[in-house]
Amino acid sequence: MNSSYSLSKRLVNVPILAMQLLLLRSVSSLNLTNEYLNHKCFVSEGKYKHGGMYEKNLNVLNRYVAENDLASGFVHVSHGEAPDSVNIILQCRGDSFRSYCHPCYTTAVKEFHKRCQGDKAGIIWYDQCFLVISKFKPQLPRKIDFKNTFSMQNPKNVNKEARSFDKMTKDFLYELVRKASYPTVVEHQSTYYAAGEKKLGTTKLYAMMQCASDILQCKVCLEWCIRELSKCCNGKQGGRVLGMSCNLRYELYPFLRS
Repeated sequence: MNSSYSLSKRLVNVPILAMQLLLLRSVSSLNLTNEYLNHKCFVSEGKYKHGGMYEKNLNVLNRYVAENDLASGFVHVSHGEAPDSVNIILQCRGDSFRSYCHPCYTTAVKEFHKRCQGDKAGIIWYDQCFLVISKFKPQLPRKIDFKNTFSMQNPKNVNKEARSFDKMTKDFLYELVRKASYPTVVEHQSTYYAAGEKKLGTTKLYAMMQCASDILQCKVCLEWCIRELSKCCNGKQGGRVLGMSCNLRYELYPFLRS
């Protein structure tokens, strides 16, 4: 059975290229996807010259991340001096660390340069990671970015009692917030991630949420995402809110590694 995903047009200046097709299977044969979700080119940060110092610094960081073991699924690194300094943030999904993180990073880098050709900065999202490239190094911990966000909805509606379903879904998500907002240390790096499932009558709800490891106020970010669901996803069988600071997702089918 196939389910297409629709993308909310809340991310400014991002073209909607295609619907996402997700293959649904049983838990034992779950087909984990790493589909392209969205991107934004930060054109205001300018373009770089081929063979110039910015590109050389970017290549240094790309090699560094590619050779990193990505044990915590997170990297935030900078290299070079202004105006040619480069900053990279990579956050892989909580079930996609180490060897699962590398393929997502490789794909994200390749597609970023296709979609934002010559741009010094931008962001690209996939199912299992997001990548930010910029010439600016943000102050740490990073403040929550409420601007570069977007939502996606499963176009299928719940069969009945939509209001009750929405309430139970949000109640469950708030339960997960309490888990995700307290860090788990992985390889000396704090990670903010929670996932779970909950029986809702005859159906089962699956959900996950995550904050980037370097942001301030994870709980505030995740609770904001839950409120955003009301704008896109009431009565829907699935929904997502994604950004540069945190993200969440719920479905009526499993979509994570066990």
